[in-house]
Amino acid sequence: MGTSVVVGASGGLGAAVLARLAKARPDDRLLALSRRRPDNLPDQADWAYLDLTDEASIAAAAEGLGAGEGADLVFVATGQLHGPGLSPEKSWRSLEADALMAAFQVNAVGPALVAKHFLPRLARDRRATFAALSARVGSIGDNRLGGWHGYRASKAALNQMIRTVAIELARQRPQAICVALHPGTVATALSAPFQSGVAQEKLFTPDFAAERMLAVLDGLSPADSGGFFAWDGAPIPW
Repeated sequence: MGTSVVVGASGGLGAAVLARLAKARPDDRLLALSRRRPDNLPDQADWAYLDLTDEASIAAAAEGLGAGEGADLVFVATGQLHGPGLSPEKSWRSLEADALMAAFQVNAVGPALVAKHFLPRLARDRRATFAALSARVGSIGDNRLGGWHGYRASKAALNQMIRTVAIELARQRPQAICVALHPGTVATALSAPFQSGVAQEKLFTPDFAAERMLAVLDGLSPADSGGFFAWDGAPIPW
Protein backbone atom coordinates (compact mmCIF):
# COMPACT_ATOMS: atom_id res chain seq x y z
CA MET A 1 0.00 0.00 0.00
CA GLY A 2 1.32 3.41 -0.96
CA THR A 3 0.26 6.97 -0.25
CA SER A 4 -0.57 9.68 -2.77
CA VAL A 5 -1.28 13.32 -1.93
CA VAL A 6 -3.17 15.78 -4.14
CA VAL A 7 -2.94 19.46 -3.20
CA GLY A 8 -5.76 21.49 -4.74
CA ALA A 9 -8.03 18.44 -4.83
CA SER A 10 -11.26 20.43 -5.15
CA GLY A 11 -10.22 22.17 -8.39
CA GLY A 12 -10.96 20.88 -11.86
CA LEU A 13 -7.57 19.30 -12.48
CA GLY A 14 -6.97 18.29 -8.88
CA ALA A 15 -10.27 16.43 -8.71
CA ALA A 16 -9.48 14.67 -12.00
CA VAL A 17 -6.03 13.61 -10.76
CA LEU A 18 -7.59 12.33 -7.54
CA ALA A 19 -10.19 10.30 -9.45
CA ARG A 20 -7.55 8.84 -11.76
CA LEU A 21 -5.37 7.83 -8.82
CA ALA A 22 -8.35 6.18 -7.12
CA LYS A 23 -8.90 4.02 -10.21
CA ALA A 24 -5.25 3.24 -10.87
CA ARG A 25 -4.23 2.66 -7.25
CA PRO A 26 -7.31 1.27 -5.46
CA ASP A 27 -5.28 -0.10 -2.55
CA ASP A 28 -3.36 3.11 -1.92
CA ARG A 29 -4.18 5.70 0.67
CA LEU A 30 -5.18 9.01 -0.92
CA LEU A 31 -4.94 12.32 0.88
CA ALA A 32 -6.95 15.15 -0.68
CA LEU A 33 -5.94 18.65 0.41
CA SER A 34 -7.85 21.83 -0.41
CA ARG A 35 -9.71 24.77 1.08
CA ARG A 36 -13.05 23.01 0.60
CA ARG A 37 -13.95 19.34 0.62
CA PRO A 38 -14.11 17.91 -2.93
CA ASP A 39 -17.61 17.14 -4.17
CA ASN A 40 -16.78 13.58 -5.27
CA LEU A 41 -14.24 12.30 -2.77
CA PRO A 42 -13.14 8.71 -3.56
CA ASP A 43 -13.91 6.14 -0.89
CA GLN A 44 -10.26 5.52 0.00
CA ALA A 45 -9.43 9.23 0.19
CA ASP A 46 -9.15 11.32 3.33
CA TRP A 47 -9.66 15.07 3.10
CA ALA A 48 -7.91 17.77 5.10
CA TYR A 49 -7.94 21.54 4.93
CA LEU A 50 -5.04 23.32 3.20
CA ASP A 51 -4.77 26.95 2.15
CA LEU A 52 -1.75 27.83 0.01
CA THR A 53 -1.64 31.28 1.57
CA ASP A 54 -1.46 29.88 5.12
CA GLU A 55 1.75 28.04 5.92
CA ALA A 56 0.37 26.74 9.21
CA SER A 57 -2.33 24.85 7.30
CA ILE A 58 0.30 23.39 4.97
CA ALA A 59 2.41 22.22 7.90
CA ALA A 60 -0.65 20.71 9.62
CA ALA A 61 -1.64 18.84 6.46
CA ALA A 62 1.87 17.40 6.16
CA GLU A 63 1.67 16.23 9.76
CA GLY A 64 -1.52 14.43 8.79
CA LEU A 65 0.50 11.92 6.81
CA GLY A 66 1.53 10.37 10.10
CA ALA A 67 4.90 9.83 11.70
CA GLY A 68 7.30 7.89 9.53
CA GLU A 69 4.85 7.43 6.65
CA GLY A 70 6.47 8.13 3.30
CA ALA A 71 4.44 9.50 0.40
CA ASP A 72 4.89 7.95 -3.04
CA LEU A 73 3.39 10.93 -4.86
CA VAL A 74 2.69 14.54 -3.97
CA PHE A 75 0.85 16.31 -6.80
CA VAL A 76 0.35 20.08 -6.48
CA ALA A 77 -2.60 20.85 -8.77
CA THR A 78 -2.96 24.55 -8.05
CA GLY A 79 -2.68 27.83 -9.92
CA GLN A 80 -4.37 31.17 -10.41
CA LEU A 81 -4.60 33.22 -13.59
CA HIS A 82 -7.56 35.48 -12.84
CA GLY A 83 -9.89 36.37 -9.99
CA PRO A 84 -10.91 39.37 -7.87
CA GLY A 85 -8.31 42.05 -8.54
CA LEU A 86 -6.30 39.74 -10.77
CA SER A 87 -6.36 39.40 -14.55
CA PRO A 88 -3.71 38.71 -17.23
CA GLU A 89 -1.94 41.93 -18.21
CA LYS A 90 -1.78 42.81 -21.89
CA SER A 91 0.81 45.54 -21.33
CA TRP A 92 3.35 46.64 -18.73
CA ARG A 93 1.08 49.64 -18.22
CA SER A 94 -1.35 47.32 -16.43
CA LEU A 95 1.17 46.07 -13.87
CA GLU A 96 0.04 46.54 -10.27
CA ALA A 97 1.93 45.55 -7.15
CA ASP A 98 -1.02 43.90 -5.39
CA ALA A 99 -1.93 41.80 -8.42
CA LEU A 100 1.68 40.69 -8.87
CA MET A 101 1.94 39.75 -5.21
CA ALA A 102 -1.28 37.74 -5.46
CA ALA A 103 -0.03 35.84 -8.52
CA PHE A 104 3.29 35.02 -6.88
CA GLN A 105 1.60 34.00 -3.61
CA VAL A 106 -0.54 31.33 -5.25
CA ASN A 107 1.61 30.26 -8.19
CA ALA A 108 5.07 30.27 -6.62
CA VAL A 109 5.17 30.89 -2.87
CA GLY A 110 2.38 28.45 -1.99
CA PRO A 111 3.82 25.49 -3.93
CA ALA A 112 7.27 26.31 -2.54
CA LEU A 113 5.91 26.03 0.99
CA VAL A 114 4.21 22.75 0.07
CA ALA A 115 7.62 21.53 -1.06
CA LYS A 116 9.16 22.71 2.21
CA HIS A 117 6.78 20.61 4.28
CA PHE A 118 6.12 17.62 2.00
CA LEU A 119 9.49 16.86 0.38
CA PRO A 120 10.82 15.60 3.73
CA ARG A 121 7.84 13.22 3.81
CA LEU A 122 8.54 11.53 0.49
CA ALA A 123 9.45 7.85 0.81
CA ARG A 124 13.17 7.26 1.32
CA ASP A 125 13.43 3.59 0.37
CA ARG A 126 11.72 3.65 -3.04
CA ARG A 127 10.82 5.80 -6.01
CA ALA A 128 8.77 8.85 -4.98
CA THR A 129 7.56 11.84 -6.96
CA PHE A 130 6.77 15.48 -6.27
CA ALA A 131 5.06 17.28 -9.16
CA ALA A 132 3.64 20.79 -9.46
CA LEU A 133 1.41 22.27 -12.15
CA SER A 134 3.19 24.94 -14.13
CA ALA A 135 2.34 26.37 -17.55
CA ARG A 136 4.12 26.62 -20.87
CA VAL A 137 3.77 30.42 -20.71
CA GLY A 138 6.09 30.26 -17.69
CA SER A 139 8.94 29.18 -19.96
CA ILE A 140 11.41 32.04 -20.45
CA GLY A 141 12.97 30.39 -23.49
CA ASP A 142 9.59 29.78 -25.15
CA ASN A 143 8.18 33.29 -24.57
CA ARG A 144 7.66 34.92 -27.95
CA LEU A 145 4.36 36.71 -27.41
CA GLY A 146 4.83 38.68 -24.18
CA GLY A 147 1.87 39.77 -22.08
CA TRP A 148 0.40 37.97 -19.08
CA HIS A 149 3.36 39.33 -17.15
CA GLY A 150 2.41 38.32 -13.62
CA TYR A 151 1.25 34.82 -14.50
CA ARG A 152 4.28 34.15 -16.70
CA ALA A 153 6.72 35.46 -14.09
CA SER A 154 5.12 33.60 -11.18
CA LYS A 155 5.13 30.31 -13.07
CA ALA A 156 8.75 30.93 -14.11
CA ALA A 157 9.53 31.42 -10.42
CA LEU A 158 7.81 28.11 -9.68
CA ASN A 159 9.91 26.39 -12.35
CA GLN A 160 13.10 27.74 -10.80
CA MET A 161 11.95 26.62 -7.36
CA ILE A 162 11.30 23.10 -8.65
CA ARG A 163 14.70 23.01 -10.31
CA THR A 164 16.43 24.21 -7.15
CA VAL A 165 14.73 21.94 -4.62
CA ALA A 166 15.25 18.96 -6.96
CA ILE A 167 19.02 19.43 -6.62
CA GLU A 168 18.76 19.33 -2.83
CA LEU A 169 16.28 16.44 -2.90
CA ALA A 170 18.66 14.28 -4.95
CA ARG A 171 21.22 14.40 -2.13
CA GLN A 172 18.70 13.10 0.41
CA ARG A 173 16.54 10.78 -1.70
CA PRO A 174 18.41 9.57 -4.79
CA GLN A 175 15.35 7.68 -6.08
CA ALA A 176 13.05 10.70 -5.90
CA ILE A 177 11.75 12.80 -8.79
CA CYS A 178 10.72 16.46 -8.58
CA VAL A 179 9.28 18.09 -11.71
CA ALA A 180 7.01 20.82 -13.10
CA LEU A 181 4.22 19.86 -15.50
CA HIS A 182 2.32 21.69 -18.24
CA PRO A 183 -1.16 20.14 -18.64
CA GLY A 184 -2.06 21.86 -21.89
CA THR A 185 -5.14 24.07 -22.10
CA VAL A 186 -7.75 22.36 -19.95
CA ALA A 187 -11.47 23.11 -19.74
CA THR A 188 -11.50 24.34 -16.14
CA ALA A 189 -12.42 27.58 -14.40
CA LEU A 190 -8.83 28.81 -14.82
CA SER A 191 -9.05 28.83 -18.63
CA ALA A 192 -12.79 29.57 -18.94
CA PRO A 193 -12.47 33.23 -20.05
CA PHE A 194 -9.99 32.29 -22.78
CA GLN A 195 -11.38 29.05 -24.22
CA SER A 196 -13.12 30.69 -27.19
CA GLY A 197 -9.75 31.26 -28.85
CA VAL A 198 -8.60 27.65 -28.43
CA ALA A 199 -9.12 25.05 -31.16
CA GLN A 200 -11.46 22.29 -29.96
CA GLU A 201 -8.83 19.58 -30.42
CA LYS A 202 -6.42 21.55 -28.22
CA LEU A 203 -8.88 22.09 -25.37
CA PHE A 204 -8.49 19.07 -23.10
CA THR A 205 -10.91 17.64 -20.59
CA PRO A 206 -9.62 17.51 -17.01
CA ASP A 207 -9.72 13.70 -17.12
CA PHE A 208 -7.59 13.56 -20.28
CA ALA A 209 -5.05 16.01 -18.84
CA ALA A 210 -4.90 14.07 -15.57
CA GLU A 211 -4.38 10.77 -17.39
CA ARG A 212 -1.63 12.22 -19.55
CA MET A 213 0.24 13.91 -16.69
CA LEU A 214 0.18 10.78 -14.53
CA ALA A 215 1.42 8.78 -17.52
CA VAL A 216 4.26 11.26 -17.98
CA LEU A 217 5.22 10.91 -14.32
CA ASP A 218 5.18 7.11 -14.60
CA GLY A 219 7.68 7.35 -17.45
CA LEU A 220 10.20 9.56 -15.67
CA SER A 221 13.33 8.50 -13.81
CA PRO A 222 15.45 10.26 -11.18
CA ALA A 223 17.62 11.50 -14.04
CA ASP A 224 14.66 13.65 -15.12
CA SER A 225 14.29 15.31 -11.72
CA GLY A 226 14.30 19.09 -11.90
CA GLY A 227 12.76 19.07 -15.37
CA PHE A 228 9.73 20.78 -16.89
CA PHE A 229 7.52 18.51 -19.02
CA ALA A 230 4.41 18.92 -21.17
CA TRP A 231 1.36 16.67 -21.09
CA ASP A 232 2.81 14.61 -23.97
CA GLY A 233 6.11 14.02 -22.19
CA ALA A 234 8.09 16.54 -24.24
CA PRO A 235 10.56 18.62 -22.22
CA ILE A 236 9.91 22.36 -22.15
CA PRO A 237 12.78 24.87 -22.02
CA TRP A 238 13.10 26.89 -18.86
